[in-house]
Amino acid sequence: MSKRRRLDKPDPAHLERLRALVSAGAEQRPAVYRMIAPDGEVIYVGKSKSLRARLLSYFRGTWPADKGMRILAAADTIEWTYVPSEFAALREELHLIKKWRPRSNVVGKRDARHYAFIRLTAGRAPRLQVVRGAGDGRGMFYGPFVGAVRLGDAVRELADALGLRDCTLDRRMQFDDQRELWQHEARTPGCIRYEIKRCLGPCIAACSSTAYDARVQLARAFLDGHDDSPLAELRARMLEASDALEFERAASMRDKLQRLEGLRESFARLRFAVETLTFAYPVAGHFGDDRIYLVRRGRVVGDLPAEGRLDDLEALTALAGTIEEHAGARGTAIPPHEIDELLLLSSWFRAHPGELARAVRADGSRAEALAESA
Repeated sequence: MSKRRRLDKPDPAHLERLRALVSAGAEQRPAVYRMIAPDGEVIYVGKSKSLRARLLSYFRGTWPADKGMRILAAADTIEWTYVPSEFAALREELHLIKKWRPRSNVVGKRDARHYAFIRLTAGRAPRLQVVRGAGDGRGMFYGPFVGAVRLGDAVRELADALGLRDCTLDRRMQFDDQRELWQHEARTPGCIRYEIKRCLGPCIAACSSTAYDARVQLARAFLDGHDDSPLAELRARMLEASDALEFERAASMRDKLQRLEGLRESFARLRFAVETLTFAYPVAGHFGDDRIYLVRRGRVVGDLPAEGRLDDLEALTALAGTIEEHAGARGTAIPPHEIDELLLLSSWFRAHPGELARAVRADGSRAEALAESA
């Protein structure tokens, strides 16, 4: 275990040494900085569009109430790297936090708690979950969404409509096309969802692996906007109950249908945002280090020197067209490792909607109309 500086009241001489380091070397320009412990551990990563002012602000804190002062007490030195712009600093900060996972940084992005994702788990008999962030990074993710409770209700209706399980991930799965694995074991009763025909029962060999996988593919098709079978099934059950004069059951089916339709509408908006957040984004840099960021489906896939093209609409349009031609598969599934960057860009453009007016899409139009969807 590495040794860490005890969080005793910092020595004034220690603080003065760090302050002198900042005063002598830090400039007023965008940068990412690192607070480093005596043993070399990176204990905090931060960013600023005005490095000198940001670092000096740490020394105005009070002990032990201010987090900044506690970080200074644990740090032996401060290092920094200059970047072209605030946007570049934001992306580099995320990269370094993911690389080093400093103990004084909040886990994940600051606003990740406001977003929820639908996760289709990996492994045998996948299930649907509502999660915040990528977690262990396995499975397929759809999102982000605001409103985890409402999203959870809709996902539950989708799982019920398709018969997908909701039991724990460590529950043993037994399919009926794998009889050799369980033919001498007594079959246990199903859970309540199986008994009321809302789950196919993959844990008690009540379905084949092929049948369950087919339902998983239907879930993926629905989440990607390619298949509305779950809606059609619920609608048919609602009409069946109404024809049988089972009005309470029909009303229940209607409510379920409305929740799933709401989920589909949310995905329609999400697909618009994700699939059209593909553009060339020019950013003016410090000391003329201007950059053009190539954004595809809400994530930066590359950047290059602007070389005088910041206001060249034709050149930016051509770059955006190149990205769009290689945009890859459509849909709303997001690789787990890209979730943090999607949230980062979403937050950036939401906080700076005017920046979208600078971005250029493949058809030559500006992207400001996407501000509400970013």
